[in-house]
Amino acid sequence: MRRVLGSVRARAALGATAVVAVALIAAGVSLLLVLRSNLTGQTDLRAEIAAQNVASQVALDVPYHKLHLPDSDENPVQVVTEDGRLRAASDDLDAVTGTATTAVHPVQSEHDDSDDHDDSDDDHGRSDDPPRGKVSHDHAHFSAGTATVDGDTADYRFASVEVTNGSDDTLIVYAGAPLTTEQSAVSTVRGAMLIGLPALLVVVAGVTWLVTRRALRPVEGIRQEMAAITASEDLARRVPEPGSHDEVARLARTTNETLTALEKSVDRQRRFVADASHELRSPIASLRTQLEVGAAHPELLDVDGAVADTVRLQELAADLLLLARLDAGERPGAARIDLGELVREEASRRQTGRVPVTVHAVGGLEVDGSRGQLARVIGNLLDNAQRHARAGVEVSVRKRDGRLVVEVADDGPGVPPEERERIFERFVRLDDARTRDDGGAGLGLAIARDVAHRHGGTLTVGDGSVFALDLPAPRARDGAGARAGRPGSD
Repeated sequence: MRRVLGSVRARAALGATAVVAVALIAAGVSLLLVLRSNLTGQTDLRAEIAAQNVASQVALDVPYHKLHLPDSDENPVQVVTEDGRLRAASDDLDAVTGTATTAVHPVQSEHDDSDDHDDSDDDHGRSDDPPRGKVSHDHAHFSAGTATVDGDTADYRFASVEVTNGSDDTLIVYAGAPLTTEQSAVSTVRGAMLIGLPALLVVVAGVTWLVTRRALRPVEGIRQEMAAITASEDLARRVPEPGSHDEVARLARTTNETLTALEKSVDRQRRFVADASHELRSPIASLRTQLEVGAAHPELLDVDGAVADTVRLQELAADLLLLARLDAGERPGAARIDLGELVREEASRRQTGRVPVTVHAVGGLEVDGSRGQLARVIGNLLDNAQRHARAGVEVSVRKRDGRLVVEVADDGPGVPPEERERIFERFVRLDDARTRDDGGAGLGLAIARDVAHRHGGTLTVGDGSVFALDLPAPRARDGAGARAGRPGSD
């Protein structure tokens, strides 16, 4: 159960359902509030119309007992004086709340009796007289209450209208309108929402679950294949790539690219270990043989050969150690080095070699980096050139397009175009080089290119056996930049 709830599909389904639930609840509450407000407004309007109708009769001095009142079920009416006495009320009204008085039986007065005798006079002598009273045109006031009509109690909205009769008596007419329609409509909508909302949420959760399951199916395939690769340790396998152009497809392509890079790295490491073991075996075996012969026959000990094998073994161990540090991501130093001076120093150490070395270097060309590593690069390039040159080696140092370039050229046979990248691989020696090599393990150019890359540069070989080391120019030092920014520091 925990695994299911912790899955992406479950979280997506729960998240989508929660969002939709919040949205539907907010929309439903808003709908109910708007519906109730509109229906309440319509109820208030019906109550106000009924109250205005009765108030108009009161303003015309129609006797209270002869007021034409609407049906009690639709519009229960009360006519109340300012001091709270009930002057007229609907006949079937049994009880009322929410108005100025709860009385339902009008209080009779002498004026009401006299009105009975003056009916004929009013009908004949004053039928054309203007209204004696005045109905207030201010907005009606509304209140909520209940009314019991013929024994049935219901909720009502009451509108109150102020009116003045011909005797300048101020009365308030209360007329109610039932809230039955409003309550019925709101109850119907609420019931529909309570039934429909859970059903809709179930549909949303189910659709989200199915859609997410389909969308994540390739991810599960990638996971299963990666688990199989881990179990089998077969880095030649690849995860399936879906035909879509979405994030999952990009994940699959990136995973396969990572597997390809990992496979190459592992193969490279295996070849490195195998080649290193092979290269180490020869000097160790030779040294052991010489020492065993020397132990048995001291007069036959080849001391010079033993020293040479020891030196070769020491150099190979140093090369392997440097490659291990480079593979581990060791960052070069940040010393400021005069590149021309460094080239001249390395060339002077090789003037006693098989062929002479000529240097053409411009002074003042500096580079940031590790002096020892850069010296190793230049030394390896010079050693490689001397092994293959016929008569001489030329080295030039110059600045080109804002970068520093060291070119080492020899007059040898050159490197075939198809082999110009292969010679930078570790433990690779061309056939011609192998016949003329004096013990190199094929690591010099590989180390030189790795060091060049660590210093932000490149190492390439072109026509005519020209090796070009391209390095970035050094950045301005903080102190120099600060001095340059001061006024008068030109």
